Amino acid sequence: MKDNQKYSLATFGAGCFWCVEAIYSSLNGVLSVKSGYSGGALKNPSYKEVCSGETGHAEVCQIIFDSKLISYKDLLDVFFKVHDPRTLNRQGNDIGTQYRSIVFYHNEGQKTMVHELKDSLGINNLFEQKVVTEICAFEMFYPAEDYHQSYFELHGEEPYCQLVVKPKVAKFKKNFFDKLKKAD
Repeated sequence: MKDNQKYSLATFGAGCFWCVEAIYSSLNGVLSVKSGYSGGALKNPSYKEVCSGETGHAEVCQIIFDSKLISYKDLLDVFFKVHDPRTLNRQGNDIGTQYRSIVFYHNEGQKTMVHELKDSLGINNLFEQKVVTEICAFEMFYPAEDYHQSYFELHGEEPYCQLVVKPKVAKFKKNFFDKLKKAD
């Protein structure tokens, strides 16, 4: 991708970034997804440092998308439906502040949209418990180590992928079939 100025950026944390990356990578209009860390104080943190809970970072995915093919609102719709935005600092058995539900907005339009959608979830009582998703201005993204990139695609046979990622991706694909990339 030479001229990424014509594309848009989204940064989401919804638990383990392996799941998030596998889901967003399959959406039509998403050009790339990179796993990494955002929201903490330490520069260039390692996975081990982030997992300690001491850095303040969340596991996130940075998504480059073509807004002519998929909207930011569509990405948010996926975000709020593929993880549990009511659980503080955890998704399933993944526990810690690095697994928190968080949206880093890149401009005022994204900020407004995510606040409106989060508020509507509460107003419409779509969840029995309060949505705890954090909404923060984007500051910095640190790519995760190379072995985390495309993890599910490259290591789908591993136990965590079979037990956690694969069922989550299958459910996503069933619910968002009309938004998936078409096979060549």
